[in-house]
Amino acid sequence: MDKRTATSVFESLASGVRLDVYRLLVKMGPQGMVAGEIGATLGVPPTNLSFHLKALSQAGLVSAEQEGRFQRYRANLALMRELIVYLTEECCSGNPEQCALPDAGCAQPADSST
Repeated sequence: MDKRTATSVFESLASGVRLDVYRLLVKMGPQGMVAGEIGATLGVPPTNLSFHLKALSQAGLVSAEQEGRFQRYRANLALMRELIVYLTEECCSGNPEQCALPDAGCAQPADSST
């Protein structure tokens, strides 16, 4: 992944609605959802949803497949995996295997219980 692609993905997910749509599609897995189901689930009007789905599609985060009169959308999980690799490839000075160790000195996720 290059910096331009990573930036495009982040810009696309910077919208709360698009982030909600993407997370919903990730939750649905390979079956995805048709646009009407997405809108009904998230309470997003069709014209507004269409705008957000187009932005997600242009960033490569979702794919659409025609099913009769409907479009079925699916999350592009491979792209998200590439983004995670891109973000962490220099972890622990280029030794990402050390980042999983609790005593490696790399930043650990904040404890959400506090």
